[in-house]
Amino acid sequence: MPILKPWLRRAPLETLICLCAAVAFLAATPLNAFANTPGTTGGGVGYTAPDGWDVRPGEGLTVLAAPADELLVALVDVGSADSASDAVLAAWALFDPDADYPVRLVTAASPREGWEERASVSYDIPPNERLAVQALALRREASWTVMIVRGSQAAQERRSAATSLIQQSLRPAGYERESFAGRTPNPLTPERIDLLREFVAEAMDALDVPGVGLALIDQGEVVWQGGLGVRQLGADEPVTADTRFMIASNTKGMVTLLLATLADEGALEWDQPVTQVFPEFRLGSDETTRSTLMRHLVCACTGLPRKDMGFLLVEPGAPATDTFRQLADTQPTSAFGELFQYNNLLVSAAGYVGGALAYPGMELGAAFDLAMETRVFAPAGMHNSGFDFAEAMQGDWARPHGRNLDGDVVEISNTFNQSIETHRPAGGAWSTAADMARFVQLELSGGLTPEGERVVSEANLMERRVHNVPTGEDSWYGMGLFDEIAWGVPVVSHGGTLLGYRSNFYLLPEAGIGAVVLTNSDEGSVMLRPFLRRLMEVVYDGQPEAMNDINTAVERMARQSGARRATLTVPGDPAILEALAAQYHNPETGYITIRDVDGETWLRAGAIEGPVATRRNADGTVSLATVGAGAIGLEAVIGDEDGVATLTIRDSQHEYVYRAQD
Repeated sequence: MPILKPWLRRAPLETLICLCAAVAFLAATPLNAFANTPGTTGGGVGYTAPDGWDVRPGEGLTVLAAPADELLVALVDVGSADSASDAVLAAWALFDPDADYPVRLVTAASPREGWEERASVSYDIPPNERLAVQALALRREASWTVMIVRGSQAAQERRSAATSLIQQSLRPAGYERESFAGRTPNPLTPERIDLLREFVAEAMDALDVPGVGLALIDQGEVVWQGGLGVRQLGADEPVTADTRFMIASNTKGMVTLLLATLADEGALEWDQPVTQVFPEFRLGSDETTRSTLMRHLVCACTGLPRKDMGFLLVEPGAPATDTFRQLADTQPTSAFGELFQYNNLLVSAAGYVGGALAYPGMELGAAFDLAMETRVFAPAGMHNSGFDFAEAMQGDWARPHGRNLDGDVVEISNTFNQSIETHRPAGGAWSTAADMARFVQLELSGGLTPEGERVVSEANLMERRVHNVPTGEDSWYGMGLFDEIAWGVPVVSHGGTLLGYRSNFYLLPEAGIGAVVLTNSDEGSVMLRPFLRRLMEVVYDGQPEAMNDINTAVERMARQSGARRATLTVPGDPAILEALAAQYHNPETGYITIRDVDGETWLRAGAIEGPVATRRNADGTVSLATVGAGAIGLEAVIGDEDGVATLTIRDSQHEYVYRAQD
């Protein structure tokens, strides 16, 4: 799961995987208590209804309704249709004939799970409506099934795991799932290692990824580690096993490893209230604060909404205590243990609490850094990992890259990524393929280094993999780790996303096999899941599908990029830009500044900075959109409040209104 994605408000449906509450509500759903219900549509398509959802059969369709009807998922048996677009139109006619949402883009996905054709449809919804509408068309032989999702953006984010469960469980009648369960895994011989390296090289070429750090582990031994490609586009320095990358949210599993060592020492218990070990901790109300246990900080199951935009918009350089300031002002929007909601601030707090327990009296950030070095990095033999930006960006380090508006991959500044430094336990670590291989070895061995030194007890290491909350079909979040059954095989993993860096590590515990993939490009994200598929194909002699997933994704990304570009006026409409104030203010996050840079209009809001385009929305409003290279973007809707000009920035569950300053 990436760390910083607040700008992806309407991600394609196939990528969906992150209210004030009284004490009784917080305790309403115990962890691990889930009761999903299998079902079948009238047309014979199998699905799974999430726990607590209402199932409403109808003629030609089945509607699954989240509690309070805040999100509806319609499964429509369309039958024959000439195309995916026609199938979706027919589905709307059954579900809501009066709906009239303009289609923004139709994109194909790879055939999967018995479906011979898949296509997702995104819609052009004005940002002020805060509405999420998506459709997915699936064909088996001549028959189409369509899944429609509609509800508020807030509901969609809160219930993204539930919609993922529904989508992932859709299968045509009579289809038998592919499974490698029970097969004897093949060892990673030199020939099989070459197959994996060839896949990475081919994927890099298709995606224009400059460089990849790669490590492969089998039965406790590193069987290959090194690099492919270059550290910096236009330069010759190759990626090596010791090239440093930002690993973003892969940091989380290392933070929970720190907590596990402290649990070994008796400094904390997983089910201990946070305030017992760190009295300064506060989360929303007094009731919520008292209910928060140590495991809640790292389980993504506390119901706290993602709030990345809240710290991205703040001027960089705040002290570590800012994590606790922001948490004190935030309240869960679902019950403890009810929904998967990925929150970086909670993990940041967990790391700083761990540091304070290890080195009481020190400044929180310094204590955390030292605790990670002395209890995780050094004992595990990860001597090239840490949190010091200045040190990391010396010598053998990979520069970040992303696509510009013209579709070209270019090097981008690493300044934005330094915004994570304040909350670095959530995703601020630097590491290498060689060091990450040591981490994977530790996980596979139950807490032992390859030299036989114990870093953490097996019991507390494995506690991190206990299923706290589901994230989709056959997938769960533990503590800083995802656990899933993929193609019938248990897989433990985590990923990381920062500007220009995408990465993942994978463990196949039953096979004793692990892998690390670090990339220095936004496009590297597309490589990660297909890499797991290719690893499975190589280890279990599966049918080759992974490269087709890459090629389909390349076409999809090109269409998405073109559709976005078509909605923008670049450079921005002069009449709109000239009417902007030089500065806008929000009391929670600070300032937006508008200024001229070499004849272009630039916007700066906290860590986000870049040239802006304009876009006219379907409801007549106008948005400013930053259009610098890379996947980090910001949209601000121009408005008026009591006669004062405003810019409004939103993520799915929060709104930040900036008022023009005189």
